[in-house]
Amino acid sequence: MPINIPSHLPAKEILEQENIFIMEEKRAYSQDIRPLNIVILNIMPEKEKTETQLLRLLGNSPLQLNITFLRPETHTSKTTSIEHLEEFYTTFKHIQHKKFDGMIITGAPIEHLAFEEVSYWPELKEIMDWTKTNVTSTLHICWGAQAGLFHHYGVNKYKLEKKCFGIFKHEIVNPTVKLLRGFDDYYYVPHSRHTDVFKKEIEADSNLQILTYSEDAGVCLVMSEDGKQIFLTGHPEYERMSLKDEYERDIAKGLTVDIPENYFVNDDPKNQPIHCWRSHANLLFVNWLNYYVYQETPYIWE
Repeated sequence: MPINIPSHLPAKEILEQENIFIMEEKRAYSQDIRPLNIVILNIMPEKEKTETQLLRLLGNSPLQLNITFLRPETHTSKTTSIEHLEEFYTTFKHIQHKKFDGMIITGAPIEHLAFEEVSYWPELKEIMDWTKTNVTSTLHICWGAQAGLFHHYGVNKYKLEKKCFGIFKHEIVNPTVKLLRGFDDYYYVPHSRHTDVFKKEIEADSNLQILTYSEDAGVCLVMSEDGKQIFLTGHPEYERMSLKDEYERDIAKGLTVDIPENYFVNDDPKNQPIHCWRSHANLLFVNWLNYYVYQETPYIWE
């Protein structure tokens, strides 16, 4: 089944060219089916890119999804037009009375700031508290995962000596959880971050379980015992060229940046990047939607 998004969302044309099943609102409303309602808090700077990346993965599910895009009201985006935001996004005050089956909280390039220094941190805390009663399961990505771990469980983030940047091999720590059904013993995930969380702090909290880990990139996937809060420190939604674009952007700014690890053929930026994480990214999102959203959410919210 498809994702239901506005017919003129820029991501729609890209996804249709990739044969991702898209259903327009008019047709979706004519079907006698209870779609899942998913809200995406998009705090990435280039919102249209992130929309496409996430919708591509969500669109591979056999479930029909209604997508709502959310933005912080207390932050003014400098890289996405106000026309795009006003047409396709809403703010928390307009949805806080509603129930959602699933939620995604994206990352943001603000790791250099303490959480309390982020302009929209009070609003984000309110939203994260709201998810505990109004959302069946919430998936936090990259900085969003660090923010969620800090807010819900007091797990701090720490500055790395050098940026964690590249494609890293991860091992399955807990192969019995439904989120990892169908995973191989090892799989790959893109990472792009200057901060990290400590494994020992997560292991010290009995309400959390580490699901996957990398010797080079650290903790990747963490879940609360009830599955309502899932934390993902990497970027499996990234496209083939995402890290290349980041690398070239930083070089153009005159920054000193290492070549993304395990990414370009022969570690040469002139060569094509190796796309080795697509299948597990799709499987992760489908498992989350199926086992932690669809099978856990009530048919009728009370």
